[in-house]
Amino acid sequence: MVEFSKVNLKDIEEDDEGEEEGEEVESAPPLKVGEEREIGSNGLKKKLMKRGLNWETPQFGDEVTVHYVGSLSDGSIFISTRASNEPFTLKLGRVIGLDHGIVTMRRGEVALFTLPPELAYGASGRAGIPPNAVVQLEVELLSWITVVDVCKDGGIIKKILENGEQIGPPGDLDEVRVNYKAMLVDGTIVADTRDEGVEFYIKDGHFCPALVKAIKTMKKGERVNLVVQPQYGFGEVGKKSNELPSIPPKSTLSISAELLSFKRVIDITGDLKVKKKVLREGEGTVTANEGAAVTDRNYLWITKCRCNSGSVSLLVRYKAMLEDGTVFERKGIDGEQPLEFITDEEQTIVGLDRAVSTMKKNEYALVTISPEYGFGSTEVKQDLAVVPPSSTILYEVEMLDFVREKAPWEMSNAERIEAAAWKKEEGNQLFKNGKYQRAAKKYDKVLQAADYVGEDGYLTGDDEKVVKSLRVSCWLNGAACSLKLNNFGEAINLCSKILDVESCNVKALYRRAQAYMGISELHSAEMDIKRASEADPHNREIKLIQKSLKQLQAESNRRDAKLYKAMFPSTSKDASTAAKRLKTGEDDTRDEYVSAMEAGNASVDQAASDTTAKT
Repeated sequence: MVEFSKVNLKDIEEDDEGEEEGEEVESAPPLKVGEEREIGSNGLKKKLMKRGLNWETPQFGDEVTVHYVGSLSDGSIFISTRASNEPFTLKLGRVIGLDHGIVTMRRGEVALFTLPPELAYGASGRAGIPPNAVVQLEVELLSWITVVDVCKDGGIIKKILENGEQIGPPGDLDEVRVNYKAMLVDGTIVADTRDEGVEFYIKDGHFCPALVKAIKTMKKGERVNLVVQPQYGFGEVGKKSNELPSIPPKSTLSISAELLSFKRVIDITGDLKVKKKVLREGEGTVTANEGAAVTDRNYLWITKCRCNSGSVSLLVRYKAMLEDGTVFERKGIDGEQPLEFITDEEQTIVGLDRAVSTMKKNEYALVTISPEYGFGSTEVKQDLAVVPPSSTILYEVEMLDFVREKAPWEMSNAERIEAAAWKKEEGNQLFKNGKYQRAAKKYDKVLQAADYVGEDGYLTGDDEKVVKSLRVSCWLNGAACSLKLNNFGEAINLCSKILDVESCNVKALYRRAQAYMGISELHSAEMDIKRASEADPHNREIKLIQKSLKQLQAESNRRDAKLYKAMFPSTSKDASTAAKRLKTGEDDTRDEYVSAMEAGNASVDQAASDTTAKT
């Protein structure tokens, strides 16, 4: 809301033009009852007669309802709404001078404003008011309606009749329940949901574009009146109806609406293939995280605590269904055994795994999972029914409780080292089983724990050696995972970290060379292989990769030569002529390319021949 501050009261644009560069706008402390102060620089004065309620004030564009009494400096009254007991409603921004005073008022406040002639009736005056008269207006702010231009083009004007709760506004994916009534300008009702309202998803739209656009600006419980121009209603064509009167073309509509409730829908995977609709909000802001053992409160509280490795226990129950409502699995409901699993360990379908990890304590949600994150294109027999191929499935899930894993900064050095060692072993096992992505995550967790060792200021020499060994080992293993996943850039990055601390680490040189070969950086690969060979001349793997590199270089040179010959066919037909031109010093760039490639092919072919001969 607008705060009491010094602004130009007559014209905002004039204020911008007259303001000196670097001038600061002052904010004044609240007035005391009986205190008077000038507002802005145009001579408007305000004297507080009675304090208002709360701290909210109206804004320009709002419709305010006031009582006011106008008098001259001699005390004679020339206008009064109190005499007729009929309050006056005006839109702020249209009454130059007075409205700039009203925006400083709170609900129920009474203030006496003194307006100089230039803000009142000027040099001409009016009936009963002499020229150049100073005018006093005693104003009581009764109420106001906030007015919002939703699309900033006058097409949808929203008047807030009742403020809502601090929940909202809804998003595009959310499901809302709205009560609304739409009328033509003559009062004819063309739509009415009655008190129960209607449910729909924002993204699907409803009734007319204006209704959805306005709802996206509302909070739960908010009541509004909308004035809708044809372009946001039914435009040039109107709407025919069998039950209610039709809407003629180019009709302006008046819609009264209330946002009764809404359910948040969250895109878990970012591709709309796993969506979570929150049926009941959870507690606080903390959600479950990776490494969580899941079971049900009614059965067994299981804490996965293996050498303080920091796994987290969660408690959930759910009902799993097909789209037609067929229940194929229940856990923790009606005496059914609960599901126990570790999140991110592929012990349940990916969609459920990822959705559960976003839930808060006591949250209740409906999770919709597309086949890609469910059971795929195969038929799967479950406890209570068969899931057909390519089925979209739904889970009603309740998060009963969870205990977050101990973060690295909450552990002692010994706990950090022990947790890191366990996670490294878990990563190694995952790598052996071909679970390269999950193994890489485990190695990342090891490095996170290792980064915190010594944070408390105490680190023994033995601890330092162990941490260094863990780091190097996990960088190497992480690079191996990246190579398996064809993530050559990450493999190069991890190997480079090792070589920063161990410049002759043969495995790091070998794996970085593999990565360079994967992105066709053959020269860089050759340099790493050379260093590795010098460090370990008898290493069989180094010799094998060196042979592979030479083959790649030969293939690369042949491809390049073929490309250049295709680009410059006339010179490729007579390479000897090109060579002679080079010898005579002719500056022919085209022939230089051909000659260079021929020379390259000759050297590579010779190297390959030598290697074959030695073999």
